[in-house]
Amino acid sequence: MSLRRIKPRRPREATIALINIVFLMLVFFLIAGSIAPPLDTRVTLVDTTDLEGRPPPDAGVLLPDGTLLWQGAPITAAELAGMGPEPRVIPDRAVPAHILVRMAGQIRAAGANRVWIVTERGLR
Repeated sequence: MSLRRIKPRRPREATIALINIVFLMLVFFLIAGSIAPPLDTRVTLVDTTDLEGRPPPDAGVLLPDGTLLWQGAPITAAELAGMGPEPRVIPDRAVPAHILVRMAGQIRAAGANRVWIVTERGLR
């Protein structure tokens, strides 16, 4: 009679189970992420390209050279900040980012709690 040595069993790795769980989560999020139905093909969106854009009457307009206007007249950042705690600024499309950031900082330094930047938003 011979004695056999019994090898200790290694615990099974849960790698396959983890892969299955990750795959199921991936499928779930792909399905959940596409809940919003697509736009009906019969719908025609409104075309606003020919509309005349006018700034809101209570907003300052920032020109590309850094000039700030209020209803067509030049004003300072402090004057705009004095018009309310959250003034709005409409930058021209050609305003460099560093000028816009500097102007917003000047308005905040002059006492505004927050500066709202008004932009055009398009649906594509």
